Amino acid sequence: MAKWQGKSRGTLLGFKIYVKIIKFLGLYFAYFVLLFVAAYFIIFSFNSTRSTYYLFRKRLKYSPLLSAIHVYRSYFTFGRIQLDRIAITSGMKNKFTFEFDGVEHIENLLEEKKGGILLTAHIGNFNLAKHFFEEKHSDAVVNLVVTDFEHRQIKNYIESVTGKSEVKIIVLKEDLSHIFEMKEALSKNELLVFAADRYLENSKTYKALFLGESVKFPRGPFKLAARNKIPVLFVHLMREKNFHYHFFARPYKPIENSAQEILKYYLEDLEKMVRTYPHQWYNYYDYWNDFS
Repeated sequence: MAKWQGKSRGTLLGFKIYVKIIKFLGLYFAYFVLLFVAAYFIIFSFNSTRSTYYLFRKRLKYSPLLSAIHVYRSYFTFGRIQLDRIAITSGMKNKFTFEFDGVEHIENLLEEKKGGILLTAHIGNFNLAKHFFEEKHSDAVVNLVVTDFEHRQIKNYIESVTGKSEVKIIVLKEDLSHIFEMKEALSKNELLVFAADRYLENSKTYKALFLGESVKFPRGPFKLAARNKIPVLFVHLMREKNFHYHFFARPYKPIENSAQEILKYYLEDLEKMVRTYPHQWYNYYDYWNDFS
C-alpha cells in the first residue's frame, strides 16, 4: 500500500464556507454547491481520482463508463456526509432518521464488563455514532483511537460550531503512552474504536487479501483484542436514502481467537460493506500500491 500521509481530505476554508451556507441558505443549497465541488476534485485531484477509478474498475469490476460515474458519486457522497455531520450536530438532527441493526450485540458486550473493541473503517459516517450511543446506550463511554496527523484546525473549527463530541479521543503517540490510556479505558468497561483499514509508515502490519488483492493492515487493534481476549464488534454507520442512517454492529465469534482470525472476519465484513455501499469507502490514495 502506498504510504498514507495521515491526513483527511478537506480544508479549513472549505468547512467555514459550508457552515455559512448551511446556516444562511440551508442544507439543500449546500448539496447543490457540492455538485460543482465534486466535479472540481475529479479534475484537480488527479491522484485520488486515479486511485478511486482503480477501485471501481479493477477491484469492483465496473465498466469504464460506470467507473468514471462512480468516481464522481464517491466525491459527492463524501462531501454530503460531511455536510450531514455539520447539520446534525448543529441542531438539525430531527431531519434525519437512524436505524439500529445489532443493538443487542452492544448490550451483550457491555454486560461482559471487559470493555470492548469496535472495529470500523474509513467508510460511512462513524463520526455520527455518538447519536446512536446517546439514544441507545447513554452510559457507554466510547474512545476513538486516532493518529495525531489529522487537520487540527478543521477539528477545532467544527467543534466551535457544533460543540465538543461526547466521544473521547485517544491519540496514537510515538512514546506509546496511548497503550496505557487504552488499558485504563478497557479496565473501566469503556469501548475502543479503531478504523483498522489503514496503517502508518513504520507500524507493524499483517498482509491479507482485500477485494482480491494483497494489502497491509495494522497489527495493533487485532493483537490487542486477541492477546487480552477482549470482545470485538465490527461496526459501521452508513448513509442511505432520504436522510436515513443505518448503524450496523456484528460480533466476532472466535474459533481460534487469534489476531489473524479477527483480521480475516473483519475484512469479510468490510468487503460486504464496500460492495453494498461502494461510494462510502473513502481511501483516496494508492491503496493497493498499484501505481508505484
